[in-house]
Amino acid sequence: MDIYTLFMNAIITLFMNAIIILLIAIFIRHSLHRLRYFLHMFQQLGYKTHEFRHWLMDHFFSRFFTPEHIFFNLIILIVINFLVDRITLTAGAITMFVFALFWFVDTSRYKQEKEKKPLVYTARVKRLLVTALIIIGVLWFYMIDIAYRGVQLRDFVAPFINVDPYFLSFGLVVLDIFIPFFLYLAAFVMKPVEKKIQNGFKKQARNKLQSLPHLKVIAITGSYGKTSTKFLMDAFLKERVRVCVTPGSFNTPMGICKVINNDLEAHHQVLILEMGARYQGNIKELCDIAQPDISVITNVGISHLETFGSREAVAQEKSTLARELKPGGTLILNGDDPLVRNMAELRDDVKIVFAGSEGAVRVSESETGANGTRFEMSVFDKEGNRTDKEEFKTKLLGKHNIQNMCIAAAVALQFDIRLKTMAVAASKMEPVEHRLELKSRNGLTVIDDAFNSNPVGAKNAVDILASFNTGKKIIITPGMIELGELEEKENQKFGEHIAKSGLDLVILVGDEQTKPIQKGIASVQSGSKTDVKIVNSLFEANDYLETYASPGDVVLYENDLPDTYNS
Repeated sequence: MDIYTLFMNAIITLFMNAIIILLIAIFIRHSLHRLRYFLHMFQQLGYKTHEFRHWLMDHFFSRFFTPEHIFFNLIILIVINFLVDRITLTAGAITMFVFALFWFVDTSRYKQEKEKKPLVYTARVKRLLVTALIIIGVLWFYMIDIAYRGVQLRDFVAPFINVDPYFLSFGLVVLDIFIPFFLYLAAFVMKPVEKKIQNGFKKQARNKLQSLPHLKVIAITGSYGKTSTKFLMDAFLKERVRVCVTPGSFNTPMGICKVINNDLEAHHQVLILEMGARYQGNIKELCDIAQPDISVITNVGISHLETFGSREAVAQEKSTLARELKPGGTLILNGDDPLVRNMAELRDDVKIVFAGSEGAVRVSESETGANGTRFEMSVFDKEGNRTDKEEFKTKLLGKHNIQNMCIAAAVALQFDIRLKTMAVAASKMEPVEHRLELKSRNGLTVIDDAFNSNPVGAKNAVDILASFNTGKKIIITPGMIELGELEEKENQKFGEHIAKSGLDLVILVGDEQTKPIQKGIASVQSGSKTDVKIVNSLFEANDYLETYASPGDVVLYENDLPDTYNS
């Protein structure tokens, strides 16, 4: 063999090795993008493996087993069955590379330009990511090694190439398909570790609370309104006492532990904890960390029916807060909600306070509108005699805030704070972020009610939008979720209410998701029809809004589904 032939063989071998390396690199890059995407979804689902499993099944052909996986495997099958004896391994490797280049270089399916809630690389995410990478890395190594040995075991020496391109390609695409399974496996492997870490945080929080015997723990729960009521309580109480309160919607075991362990200090006199629940037993777990001195239950609605199954099951879970209240403590209940009012029967060793139309704290002569809310609040003793009365004026929007203030006032009264003091605090309050928060943007008035929507709140938000008397009135919404069997019915009723409210434009996010709303709007429209626009994402809705809206118009953002609902 002459030098020229040796040189050319070396060049071709080098070229083919580069092809193989690039083939591997394309799939590894694609798999890493998939891993980050599924890790993001897993985080948004609260690291719940069963919810992640259901999500994967719901998105099986759009995210798990995608068209490119199907077509690439078909190409491999066709080559192996019909062409393997007619083309060289070199040609086969180039074929595999070209199709991989065509189908797997693009990772836009797993990389959104804008994420509503970006992936946060917490310590838990890093532990999970490292575990998943170890599992996947080991499988990558052995799969490439088997592809190499497969060629060496043949009864001839393959020129220019020393791995089986078909097995290599098949192995790489199978590993790519099963990336979410490997993440699921990593979560399962790390479950005992995470449980031990969480138990350590819980123990630390319990020990800290025991070291502060002077501290009063207030716990609040309810189907909706608990975050707003929590911040109202904070506003009223901090006029006289030193308060530590969980930020935002921190209402999970680790969220509560983080606040207790990092933010609670010896000088605090009151700790306000929001307690959320998606499953039976959630509130008991939270009360095991911090047993309340004062329990507050706002309402029992139909949120989370998807996991609870019935409103009675929701009430049963919320009532845990009454059962876990310390003996001699105070139970504050929304007296206008029958299911909540009945919870008073659960305890005879605590003080019961009702807030509502016939309770110890009542409201009268209320007015709500685009400029805020005004009402009179009164306090009554056990004999039904009025002991205090004060007019409240607040920038907060919506009738529901009147009830929330009534409940918050009932709490503040336990610390001997007068209504006049509360009224001053209410006049200075700003809306909670994403809960009927009034903003100004490019000449538009924006009502930001993007936090999880519910039937009562959604109807109330539309009424507030309709109360504005300047400019065009526009709503952007994907509808309501997690309402179980009632979801379609409630969204249709929501659509009917929208149609009756005289809005100028309705932008619905997600055609399939908003079908019940569309049906509701169509069922009551006659004569002058509300303009309805269907878009695929919130970002597309905002783009359309820029072309439609003018300065002075009012826009309501009602609910904003998480990234896990993107199709």
